[in-house]
Amino acid sequence: MLFGIGLLVGFLAPYLWAVDRWIQHEFGRLSWQIPTRVYARPLELARGIALNEQALTAELAAAGYRAGDTLAGAGSYAKIGDSYRIASRGFRDLDGALPPRAIEVTLAKGRVTGLADGRGAPIERARLDPARIATLYGDSREERRLVRLEDVPPLLVATLQAVEDRDFKHHAGIDWSGIARALWTNLRHGEIRQGGSTLTQQLVRNLYLGRQQHWSRKFREAIYAIVMEARFDKARILEVYLNQVYLGQQGGQAVHGVSAGAEFWFGRELDQLGPAEIALLVGLIQGPSYYDPRRHPERARARRALALDAMVDTGLIEPAVAAAAKAGPLDVSAAGSLSANRYPAFIALVREQLERDYPADALRGAGLTVLTTLSPSAQHLAERAVTTQLDALTAKNRPPLQAALVLTDTGAGEVLAVVGDRDPRALGFNRALEARRPVGSLLKPFVYLLALAQPGRYSLASVVDDTPITLRVSGGKSWTPENSDGISHGPVRLIDALAHSYNQSTVRLGIEIGVDRLARLLDALIGIDPPAHPSLLLGAVDLSPLQMARLYQFVASAGQLQPLRAVRGVLDAEGRALHRYDDALPPAQQGDAIATRLITLALQQAVTSGTARPLLADGLGWLKPAGKTGTSNDSRDSWYAGWTGRHLAVVWVGDDRNRSTGLYGATGAMRVWSALFRTLPTEPLAVAGDGLEWAHVDADGRRTDPECQDARAFAFVAGYAPAESRGCSWQRLRNWLRRD
Repeated sequence: MLFGIGLLVGFLAPYLWAVDRWIQHEFGRLSWQIPTRVYARPLELARGIALNEQALTAELAAAGYRAGDTLAGAGSYAKIGDSYRIASRGFRDLDGALPPRAIEVTLAKGRVTGLADGRGAPIERARLDPARIATLYGDSREERRLVRLEDVPPLLVATLQAVEDRDFKHHAGIDWSGIARALWTNLRHGEIRQGGSTLTQQLVRNLYLGRQQHWSRKFREAIYAIVMEARFDKARILEVYLNQVYLGQQGGQAVHGVSAGAEFWFGRELDQLGPAEIALLVGLIQGPSYYDPRRHPERARARRALALDAMVDTGLIEPAVAAAAKAGPLDVSAAGSLSANRYPAFIALVREQLERDYPADALRGAGLTVLTTLSPSAQHLAERAVTTQLDALTAKNRPPLQAALVLTDTGAGEVLAVVGDRDPRALGFNRALEARRPVGSLLKPFVYLLALAQPGRYSLASVVDDTPITLRVSGGKSWTPENSDGISHGPVRLIDALAHSYNQSTVRLGIEIGVDRLARLLDALIGIDPPAHPSLLLGAVDLSPLQMARLYQFVASAGQLQPLRAVRGVLDAEGRALHRYDDALPPAQQGDAIATRLITLALQQAVTSGTARPLLADGLGWLKPAGKTGTSNDSRDSWYAGWTGRHLAVVWVGDDRNRSTGLYGATGAMRVWSALFRTLPTEPLAVAGDGLEWAHVDADGRRTDPECQDARAFAFVAGYAPAESRGCSWQRLRNWLRRD
């Protein structure tokens, strides 16, 4: 027998030595890949801004706020009449940490009419915590938010020990009394209500051994737990457990740690959990799938009740508190908030813009926070506009339609929404960024922009010739462009030629200016250098919707060079700003600002009396929008670019196989644009008068009096209005002579 004991000791000694060395090494260097989280922009609230109920509730829903009759802690809201009481969560932005706060927002007629704090005192501004829109994982798709032990609510720590390991503070890795107590409890109730494993054993199992049932695994689990307890203090073991414990699954994403679990199940931070939520969260440790409160609410209620009883037994809460918690709802969020990619087309643009500073591998699993410009409410409205209008446009004799849309803020150059497919969740071809399609008449305003940049030669009142023109092109061939209506309109005002999108007058004007100048302008604005063929004047160039948005942003922002941004900044794992992308933009050059204002006036006329006139019938006249339709040859591509005082949207509708759709710009893409702007909170477009002067001009181009019969008002670059003036007396004389 002594020989056997000696043999056992001789075997165990080197084994324990090896386990000790291994545990010290593995546990001591324990680290995790923390996913990089991508967030929308925070919702800015201020009195007077455009915001309607639909947009506000969409923002709150995207950020995981819970609606109720009264506020139920951070991340909840209640609607009372025209007011919304909102309990915001704290969050970190580029300018630092913002604490949770209660606010009250009052809406009327599509605007914020009142803004107050939780006590009813008026405030100027407030920001709501942003929605999480994507997660960039490392090699393992694990969701985790690391916490320090001192940051975990004491009630949660105590409840964990009360439910899972009451003797945690005293045992050395294995709790023999706990095993006996669990056996007795389970026998008495005829079911498994308690387990005999300590928190240390559970941690060993989760980290190193798995859950296979075998005596050798149980033996190793016990040895590892004893060694771990001997080498590391209780606080370290408990902290690792709190960050490692498995608490659920959303698709391919495993949820680990109590902090990620609180977000996943309740949409809250740890310090915002009450006794009922803490009891349920701790109760889920025994089986997140079996006790899933979304799929098995009765099981979850029973498990929560057991945890609440344990809290009462150990003196953590009063029986009355436990009774109230048992009677209350489970209060879990409707769905997990750990989406890997809610808006794939937009996230593709985010990745593209981060590439210059962060290689793809540097983002995944790095624990960074990416702050973007996406507006969840605008994205929701854009997606709905695309899907509903494409469904309405689909006909038996029309090929399957696809679409792309880019929405921007005209003041800041921020991309607010991107749609790359009629199915917004599709992960394939992103037409907003990748599709290069002929842009047609969408390029014409830039021909006229070059002309108006020469105020000594051209103005909106200039007369251009809309008559047939034939040009020699490459290969000795000739090119004779025609107007879409098949009619030549003769001498027309420059503003009318653009508003009605006449081809012949555009080509004549472009030849006078120089096609090469248009090519250089495209290179300066979006970095492409197309061949300077005459057909370029009518949009014979393939561009993506994003590139067209960059072009039109120059006009919509009154000549400011705004590189479109999808990213505001990046924070490190500690919440410190690593990069900011919100640098102040240089002011527009005066000449550019004036010329783009003139183009805007012309394209406002395109809406009031030109190719975009159907927008008035849609009820959008109050916005005074400016916009341009575009159609490629044989109606293969339908385009529309339009803007208001706050937003620009570029829309493309077409067929992936390049077949004719039978749609023009006004009957296809503009229908999507109209559907978006009928619901999007925005501002009317007002053209600044700086650098402009207005004058009435007669048919011969002379300044005249407003009351004259053929007088028409035009905006001119200041100092370039016609100097020669003629009143109405000559008209009266001419009419008198004609009577004789």
